[in-house]
Amino acid sequence: MGIFEKYLSIWVALGIAAGLLQGVTAPAQLATLANWEVDHINLPIAVLIWLMIYPMMLGVDFGSIREVGRRPKGLFVTLTINWLVKPLSMAALALLFLRGAFQDWLPAETANEYISGMILLGVAPCTAMVFVWSQLTKGDPNYTLVQVAVNDLIMIFAFAPISALLLGVTDVVVPWGTLITSVLLFVVLPLFAGWLTRQLLKDPQQIAQLSKRTKPLSIFGLIGTVVLLFAFQAETVLAKPVDILLIAIPLLIQTYLIFAVAYWWMKRWHLPHCIAAPGAMIGASNFFELAVAVAISLFGLHSGAALATVVGVLVEVPVMLSLVAFANRTATSFEPPSD
Repeated sequence: MGIFEKYLSIWVALGIAAGLLQGVTAPAQLATLANWEVDHINLPIAVLIWLMIYPMMLGVDFGSIREVGRRPKGLFVTLTINWLVKPLSMAALALLFLRGAFQDWLPAETANEYISGMILLGVAPCTAMVFVWSQLTKGDPNYTLVQVAVNDLIMIFAFAPISALLLGVTDVVVPWGTLITSVLLFVVLPLFAGWLTRQLLKDPQQIAQLSKRTKPLSIFGLIGTVVLLFAFQAETVLAKPVDILLIAIPLLIQTYLIFAVAYWWMKRWHLPHCIAAPGAMIGASNFFELAVAVAISLFGLHSGAALATVVGVLVEVPVMLSLVAFANRTATSFEPPSD
């Protein structure tokens, strides 16, 4: 590993500090950047995420995607965790902590708003960042792409009814602009760019060399994303540190729990690590653009629900990097992939 990969946790910690500092010292400039968005998707962050995803898309071989159908177990585990286990466990943990363990620290109305935001996170499994986690754990790019694509198709039909059921409301409207724009930006366009690059180069050695040379873009994009996320939310982080901590605790438990269940299940089913690690990461991480957009539309920009989804954004990258490190340390305990 290069110096950036080897000390990635340090760079992320520095990125968090730099983001908070920028948020305090340059709020006007950051407000301008924060307003550069389309359908609740911030364009500067979108560019950085695109830089993270493109190197992995170079490894997608369309001719090999058809082979994914011969290994359905990984898809079954991922989809079961995402759509049956994760929404219920998030709702249960939110109620357990915010209406139970933390009830003395939060007014009931505020706690209910936070619970609503956390439920929205639980019903929005990851679309974009999982490509980064897959690359960092040497995941199978073809299988990861299919997992994400199938997950997105189910999200179109399942997000609104599951959210409405758990929130106890009837007017959950899927922000189709946010959903479609995210899929186009973070799946379709980088996938097309990777395919076009492979078509132009043709030589597998040249493709491998280009992938190696562009790998630092992923790290640059990741650190840049961390800086901007914390810079945009610096005022909130510093104004409500106790509330953010109380929201973060069940979110952290949820993330580690979902990863552990999916990872253990795939190991018991003798799936290779290159499928198990990305598959477990999809459920553990969240489609935060969608969750934030729905929270704002349902409860308002300055609501507790919107704040809870933002906390989910802030804790995701550091927590997922810890899971990446764990997955890489335990890779040798999995069976090698079969031909």
